[in-house]
Amino acid sequence: MAEGMINETGILLESGTNELELLEFVVGNQHYGINVAKISELCPYQEPTMVPNAHPYIEGIFMPRERLITVVNLAKALGITTNQETKQDMYIITNFNRIHTAFHVNEVLGIHRVSWEDIAKPDTTINGGGKGIATGITKIDNKIIIVLDFEKIVTEINPETGLKISEIDAMGDRSRHECPILLAEDSPLLLEMLKKCLMKAGYTNLIPTTNGLEAWKKLDSIMKEDGVVGKDIALVITDIEMPQMDGHHLTKKIKTDPRFEGLPVVIFSSLVNDEMKRKGEALGVDAQLSKPEIGRLVHQLDLLLA
Repeated sequence: MAEGMINETGILLESGTNELELLEFVVGNQHYGINVAKISELCPYQEPTMVPNAHPYIEGIFMPRERLITVVNLAKALGITTNQETKQDMYIITNFNRIHTAFHVNEVLGIHRVSWEDIAKPDTTINGGGKGIATGITKIDNKIIIVLDFEKIVTEINPETGLKISEIDAMGDRSRHECPILLAEDSPLLLEMLKKCLMKAGYTNLIPTTNGLEAWKKLDSIMKEDGVVGKDIALVITDIEMPQMDGHHLTKKIKTDPRFEGLPVVIFSSLVNDEMKRKGEALGVDAQLSKPEIGRLVHQLDLLLA
């Protein structure tokens, strides 16, 4: 069932519906979820080849179809003790940030179609100080399912996959831009890094929000106070995956509301693949860039706000 599961469902969701397909899997006794859009394939567990002096989360490497893939032991990354039986274990092979990674899990259960509205944002007791790795929590069939921040796990293993302020440093001295830019990013760590990078690039008038719903409410309040596009809000940068409202639904609401005519929307996400690009284009997004390309993002802002 598991190997064909992704191919059978595909990414069939329409653009901007605020839905996702969530793959449910088990590590230890806890149920977790991952957006199907991040998965390239599922395959049965096979013992990987160990790598000397690797990060503690890395179990080794394996090579399906001539592609070398790093295996991450998700139980270690989550601090969970599991039994040694691997009969039902699976690899969830992901593709985001242009990196393929295999996550070792104990069991894959199935796919659920859910609305982002039904995924709650974790509170500070769960993600205190931005150190947690849950991006959302939902309840399906009376089971609590924790949606994990796989990008954060990969960044902990290899910080080079994160935003690089060195790309901004390489641009040299830059003039100051006062145009208001709204940011919609649910990861506290990435939101802070994004603010730091953009401010260093000269974009100092930033309006941070932590999901699409919060972003929409902020945009709506700006316009209710007689806001003007270009003056009171000049551009929106949004992630795709966010609890309550995703970036595609936020884009759809902006692009179909006459009040925001001419407001550029830039998608900055680890999920900018060919399928997602087509969805973004259908919604009228002005630019789509893959994390962690912060230098290209700043260049795009320069063009759109010139």
